Amino acid sequence: MTDPTPDIPETPDSQANALPLQAAELIADEARRAPDKPGVYRMYGEDGACLYVGKAKSLKKRVVQYAQGRFHTQRIGLMVSLTRSMELVVTASETEALLLESNFIKKLKPRFNVVLRDDKSFAELMIRRDHRAPQVRKHRGAHTIPGDYFGPFASTWAVNHTLNTLQKAFLLRSCSDSVYETRTRPCMLHQIKRCSAPCTGLISLEDYGDLVTEAEQFLRGKSRAVIARLSQEMQAASDELDFETAARVRDRIRALSAIAMESSVNADGVAEADVFALHAEGGQACVQVFFYRAGQNWGGRAYFPRVDRSDSDPEILAAFLGQFYEDKPVPRLILSNVRPHELELLEEAFSMKAERRVEITRPQRGGKASLVDHALTNAREALGRKLAENSAQSKILDEVCEAFGLDTRPERIEVYDNAHIQGTNAVGGMIVAGPDGFRKNQYRKFNIKGEDLTPGDDYGMMREVMRRRFGRLVKDEEAGEAVERPDLLLIDGGAGQLAEVLAVMADLGVDDIAVVGVAKGPDRDAGKEHFFMPGKPPFMLPLKSPALYYIQRMRDEAHRFANGAHAKRRSMDIKKNPLDEIEGVGPGRKKALLHAFGSAKGVSRASVADLVKVDGVSQALAERIHGFFHKS
Repeated sequence: MTDPTPDIPETPDSQANALPLQAAELIADEARRAPDKPGVYRMYGEDGACLYVGKAKSLKKRVVQYAQGRFHTQRIGLMVSLTRSMELVVTASETEALLLESNFIKKLKPRFNVVLRDDKSFAELMIRRDHRAPQVRKHRGAHTIPGDYFGPFASTWAVNHTLNTLQKAFLLRSCSDSVYETRTRPCMLHQIKRCSAPCTGLISLEDYGDLVTEAEQFLRGKSRAVIARLSQEMQAASDELDFETAARVRDRIRALSAIAMESSVNADGVAEADVFALHAEGGQACVQVFFYRAGQNWGGRAYFPRVDRSDSDPEILAAFLGQFYEDKPVPRLILSNVRPHELELLEEAFSMKAERRVEITRPQRGGKASLVDHALTNAREALGRKLAENSAQSKILDEVCEAFGLDTRPERIEVYDNAHIQGTNAVGGMIVAGPDGFRKNQYRKFNIKGEDLTPGDDYGMMREVMRRRFGRLVKDEEAGEAVERPDLLLIDGGAGQLAEVLAVMADLGVDDIAVVGVAKGPDRDAGKEHFFMPGKPPFMLPLKSPALYYIQRMRDEAHRFANGAHAKRRSMDIKKNPLDEIEGVGPGRKKALLHAFGSAKGVSRASVADLVKVDGVSQALAERIHGFFHKS
């Protein structure tokens, strides 16, 4: 007897339960549950990498648009076809959504977004206010130390130049607190008239405070008032026939006048502004930024964000500004040659972030327009140089691809080198290069930690470096994080080094990456390098080959980076204080001991009875300190 129940055809819902949704079907499913509220949405691909981050006034309406296939470009259609999952985050307002979108883009670097690359922090000058004798110094990062911050400065040269001028003109200290507290006589900076030596009482704290106030006024743009006051002081000293004092003040005036003229701005009403100019050509874009503070030009920098040919200039600039100011203070005025997309929303977001009104404007005439035109000229020239370099770089990478038998042009090349002196302070260095040149923000150093290594064991050091580098890569990939695999590894060494590297990578399951050993030629002559690859006899490249020259440059850069890291570690080791090795002597007791005896050598000469007199040092600790220095 047959079952009277008819066959039920498989419905689309049952098919959806059988197979995971993807692309437009997945987005349509998300649209049914998406709230009609502002927020941020993220699209992810097959490998878990983020494809796109966007914000919307209404998440539901925006996601429905993707589900209905209303795409403005083929690029967006491709993005939808690659989507395998989505995540939605609801925010209180569209302004908050804009700030969160910029944060996600900067962190995840999605494939289909305009992405700001090479976003390094800028240096600032800081006058510390947590010490009786305020210190002036360079600063990077968050404003966690009480004090006055001035910047940003676009280059290390600019901030160093200004710092040197401040030392000449205002004689402010730059030493650390620990050095300040232990000084018994003026240092060399006082001898060359760069510091007024408040540490030894050669200037009263009240008079030193006046110098600090003058420096602060100068950095806030009141240079004319400061110079006028110094001129009066010089004239008064001259009238009293105190020519030595008059000469010192004259030197200070010269230093201030020089920097004031170098960085002066010919633009009325520009006290604080960032100037942006965007120029796009050939599918690439350059954004030139200049910083103006206190009526002075504090330098600029050119950026080359990752863009698509379909991105409009207003969209590029809006995305760039959002990411640029994600971790930087926003000035009161932003000038640009392009009106960014959703300008009012950007102004609202920046004003909320800065807790004061921020204006974004495109000047049409006058001094402000001249500043923007100057930035645009720099943007055009920088992009022209970049396009020319990229064309030549592409040809070189094609030759590298041919020389080593690679399937495709390498986008990421990692070069490794070790540095040590008879095995001490061993450091491994990794540099990264690609179509855009050296990627210095991705350089890495590895302090060799293996305790079982024989001093000077280059093979063992390279094994440790490779295990740590690619062990981390495998771990991140297993966790679903977006990581960038190298296409080519260049190892400083011959067949032995190559074999060690290949063995480690095989153990970690990453043996699908091309590895080449680069051995120096006879007498370490450049141009006579031998190259080693698995399954091939050693070979050389033609002496005039651009690929050989490029490899030499990368090897030299890796050598420079590794040696620099080694020298820094060695210097730190030399400066290490013996007191750091004594159990029970922390920063507080160390400071008290140095203050009491002047130096670690002075502590070593002290008796137990003298040590006990130091605040915080007990009888037991005094005996331990004394025993440490008198082990024999």
